[in-house]
Amino acid sequence: MKIMHVDASAKRERSNSRALSRYFLERLREDGVDIEVDYLDVTVDTPPHVDEAFAIATYTLPHARTPAMKATLAVSDALCKRLLEADALVFAMPMYNWSMPSAFKAFIDSITRAGVTYVNTEDGRIEGQLVRQKVLFITSRGADLRAGSPYASMDALTPALRAAFGFIGVAAPSFVDAQPLQFADQEARLEALERARTELAAVAANWANQAKLEPASTVESNNNVMA
Repeated sequence: MKIMHVDASAKRERSNSRALSRYFLERLREDGVDIEVDYLDVTVDTPPHVDEAFAIATYTLPHARTPAMKATLAVSDALCKRLLEADALVFAMPMYNWSMPSAFKAFIDSITRAGVTYVNTEDGRIEGQLVRQKVLFITSRGADLRAGSPYASMDALTPALRAAFGFIGVAAPSFVDAQPLQFADQEARLEALERARTELAAVAANWANQAKLEPASTVESNNNVMA
């Protein structure tokens, strides 16, 4: 299984989301899944933020793009290729002020590409192209935003991720959210992390079971098509 693993926390080694994403990959290996990891840290290799040149180039038909336009889109093209070639996507990030880190938003802007990660059909529909990939979002949150919490209505991260990736074809992503962490006592933080690890172990077991049922030839065929 080829996994594109993206970390987006500015805290690096002190990051809970990074630690949880590593835990998930370890559990996959322990469950017998042969994984190849394509790793990206968007806090180090942050995709360029959208500017006028990118906006013009991305909506210019491929055959009409100038060399300068192609150069502008090169990072985006490479990221889209990595996504489409992966069998699964693991995105780990903290919640910053109720939504995603700006570096991950830049990543989303870079991979939401007409004619690449989504296409416009002749009958006017939009078809996302990431329909075969398993997708997991691992988030860490300072406050408790679960249902029933006073802060539940302030979760702008989950709907934003569902909408952005749903648009490019991801219909049923998994979410594991560690919360509350920052605005909680030590016992609540430990409970939140243990709860997240338990949920991640369950997701890993599910992916492992699916991998055992999926014929190797299917995965091979898909990878060849996307290459």
